[in-house]
Amino acid sequence: MTAPLLAVEGLTRNFGGLRAVDDLHFEMTRGEVVGLLGPNGSGKTTVLNLISGALRPDRGSVRLLGRELVGQPAFRIARLGVARTFQLVRVFATMSVRENIAAGFAFGARPRFGRAARAEIDALVTRVGLAGRGDQVAHELTYIDQKRLELARALALAPTLLLLDEWLAGLNQVELAAAIDLLDALRSETLTILLVEHVMDAIRALCDRCVVMNAGARIAAGTPADVLLDPAVVTAYLGADDA
Repeated sequence: MTAPLLAVEGLTRNFGGLRAVDDLHFEMTRGEVVGLLGPNGSGKTTVLNLISGALRPDRGSVRLLGRELVGQPAFRIARLGVARTFQLVRVFATMSVRENIAAGFAFGARPRFGRAARAEIDALVTRVGLAGRGDQVAHELTYIDQKRLELARALALAPTLLLLDEWLAGLNQVELAAAIDLLDALRSETLTILLVEHVMDAIRALCDRCVVMNAGARIAAGTPADVLLDPAVVTAYLGADDA
């Protein structure tokens, strides 16, 4: 059996009297794309925050290639191979496309600066669909292009695990098709991706497996086809009266 790249065991996080993540377990193997699904408020973004070090769990373990991440600061977790994007796009608005991506190279496992990183930066600019726009200031980019930029900055870390938090949200149909194609290209490079998403076309096209949460707890896991037909998942999304 292939050893897991990511192992999440007993992950629990409370906010006062609210249990946002409740004894969550799942594993990922290298090269998998796993969808982390669930209705709004089910704890998905909190899970990404716990894996990436933005939050610490009250209990549980997160191991990347056997190494415990819980207790490590976020910058060290990034250097160990975890990169992410955010539900609300976060770019350095007054910096150029190249400068934004250079920040990613500076904090990766193999930090590179200045001329040493220039060719790799330009390659990433092209890779995400921003060719010829390296000198453009980030706030001048369209919404989808800011998402492309944020993805490029995450990829600059050369991650072992990429966390995408609703990266496809807010796109029109043409933009969505282009964005799915871009993620599919990353998938073909055997990059391991944990994908929080509500766009079911993307889930079906990209994900090998899905883990479904509701009220902080895992309620289903399996292939996209299986979990989307699971009665517990249908009830979580639609309510008992419509299930």
